[in-house]
Amino acid sequence: MKHFIKPLYTWYRNILRNSKYRWIVVAASLFYLVSPIDFVTDAIPVIGWLDDGVIATILVTEASQMLLEQRKNRKAKTSKQQSLNESLSESVS
Repeated sequence: MKHFIKPLYTWYRNILRNSKYRWIVVAASLFYLVSPIDFVTDAIPVIGWLDDGVIATILVTEASQMLLEQRKNRKAKTSKQQSLNESLSESVS
């Protein structure tokens, strides 16, 4: 089972991180969560909800990780720009 889940998780994560397909994967994941068609039907208690939970968990985890990385990159870019502006203003004075 572990040999089936790990490649699927890696594939899903890589596609989600690809900016070209990101919103398609997010929309498809959300559609999967609300649609009555599942890999394992929700009529089976616990096991039926497990696949939805896994998809939701991966989606939220990866989306929050991407947002944190964007925020970190934006903050680094802003601080770099501020240092450049400060050094330029010092050299002009």
